Formats: sequence, structure tokens, C-alpha cells
Amino acid sequence: MGSDKPAGLFRRAFRGLAGDRDQQDAEVLRDYAQDCGARSITGCRDREVVTLYGTLRTITFSPRGGVPALEGELYDGTGTVKLVWLGRRKIAGIHPGSELTASGRIGVVDGDRVMFNPRYELRPTAAHG
Repeated sequence: MGSDKPAGLFRRAFRGLAGDRDQQDAEVLRDYAQDCGARSITGCRDREVVTLYGTLRTITFSPRGGVPALEGELYDGTGTVKLVWLGRRKIAGIHPGSELTASGRIGVVDGDRVMFNPRYELRPTAAHG
């Protein structure tokens, strides 16, 4: 696996010479997800236990039924999933721009992919560009 990373970095560097910045960021996220064994969000089925990798786009505090809930939108270059930590108002290191792996059961609520109380690991931010 270690020998694949330099090739991936060079591939991303050459790919980045031409193209849209958002597309480049999405490709970097997909490459890093593949490197760490994570699934793509769009490839997940309802009620499947998965590990995902991506960047938190937004973080909001949104109580659910009187219970505190911290919600984050995780983007992996293929799609988004809402991560919901029930009983939490904030979590150290969890903020927009954080990159992490999240593991748990993915579901669909009102047409949106959601993962409740995921196990997570903050990751170093990938070198974009």
C-alpha cells in the first residue's frame, strides 16, 4: 500500500494541471478514500454497515426531539451523508473542513443518507492541489 501512495500523488498532480478545482478536490477525496479502504457514499445501500472517508462541509447544532444533536455533512467526492451525533453539542476537532473516516450503519431518512452516532477518526487534511 505504501508504494501506491507516491504513484497516486503524481497522478493527482498531473491530473490537477487542467480541470475544475471542485473536480480536483473530489478526485483527491476519492483517491484517499480508496487508499484507506473506505466505500463511496453513492455505492452504499440502506442499512449497510460501512466505513466512509471525506470532508465535513457543514456542522450544525440541531436538537432532535429535545435531545441535543450535532450534525455534519460529509462529502467524499461522490456524494454526501449526514452524520448525526445524538446527545452532543460539539466535539473537539469536528468543524467544517475536517477530514475523517466514519463507520456505522447508513440509513435513509426523508430521502437523505444518514449515519447516527458514527465511530470516527480525524485524519490529516489531504494536500489539495
